[in-house]
Amino acid sequence: MTKNVLVPVDGSPLSHEALRHALREFPDASITVLHVVDLFEPSYGAYPDFDTSYEPLMGSEEWYERAEEISERLLEEASEIAADHDREVDTASEIGDPKRIIVDFADEEDIDQIVLGAHGRTEGERPVYGSIAEIVARRASVPVTLVR
Repeated sequence: MTKNVLVPVDGSPLSHEALRHALREFPDASITVLHVVDLFEPSYGAYPDFDTSYEPLMGSEEWYERAEEISERLLEEASEIAADHDREVDTASEIGDPKRIIVDFADEEDIDQIVLGAHGRTEGERPVYGSIAEIVARRASVPVTLVR
């Protein structure tokens, strides 16, 4: 029986669909929504409308503020999606390499299942699955469901 589900989100439509899938398929499980701020692409998958005309220097106070703002916005959206399903989710945010952080988080937090979008690309860039999904699926020690 699945008790703890991890759903990484990046703001892409498929990450939201992965959360909806987890909420439907695991009604009795505790669900944790994780947003990993990628050190090199802090807004990857999230908010194409987010003002990117100015990219703050990585590691600067402005960079961390922007990363935190994006993360808070994503996790609030995840909580709203859960509320639409009469559920609550735990949320977490990390900074680093998403491929590594997701796998490590699952191991450290006693996760039984990972559910994630097959890719974080927009509609115009439709690969079957992305590099993060591929590596998480290969390295995770628990079952991984990729949502397309």
